[in-house]
Amino acid sequence: MIIKTFVVNPLGENCYVVNDDTKEAVIIDCGCSDEYEWADIKKYIANNDLQVKHLLNTHLHFDHIWGNTFVHRDMGLCPEANYEDLHIYENMDEQIRSVIGVGIPHPPLPPLGTSLLDGSEVMFGETTLKVLTTPGHSHGCICFHSEKDHILFSGDTLFCGSCGRTDLEGGNYESLMQSLKKLANLPDDTKVFCGHGPSTTIGREKMYNPYLRG
Repeated sequence: MIIKTFVVNPLGENCYVVNDDTKEAVIIDCGCSDEYEWADIKKYIANNDLQVKHLLNTHLHFDHIWGNTFVHRDMGLCPEANYEDLHIYENMDEQIRSVIGVGIPHPPLPPLGTSLLDGSEVMFGETTLKVLTTPGHSHGCICFHSEKDHILFSGDTLFCGSCGRTDLEGGNYESLMQSLKKLANLPDDTKVFCGHGPSTTIGREKMYNPYLRG
């Protein structure tokens, strides 16, 4: 599995382009907020002859979905996500104002595609990503897990040394703690690619992360 990270938008969100040897690929959390950031991602995809099969979202907070419009426009893909976050997706302007205090102009968002549930599988090339529902940061938070490669895309559920905030719409601390226990059951050598900040491993987080220890 080849993973390319693009740090995008003013909130420093991690957008991932993931492919295997077949050149089929997925984009996870395309949060690019302007055409310039999107151009860098498109250039990488074109230069590596990748065929993007899925546009995936770990959740539908604005900093993770700004770029869905560009992907839909240029590649015809609709975002795949857990529909428990549909309300915040449909009220994006309200969500943005509640977080940063002012509205930000943005192009219309594309319709959602496939609803991803616990145990759903996303397949591309020779790779399968299994969906793990992990509510807490929002109702609809999910992670994408490759059992074969021991890789997890955790969105804003789990960070290196921390976890997602629960004071936004749909957040719930008790639910998040249960979700983190679920992730702690993965093999210790599972490499975790987070929604913000550096990557880590499940083993490291169980040792040092106060929200996973014990």
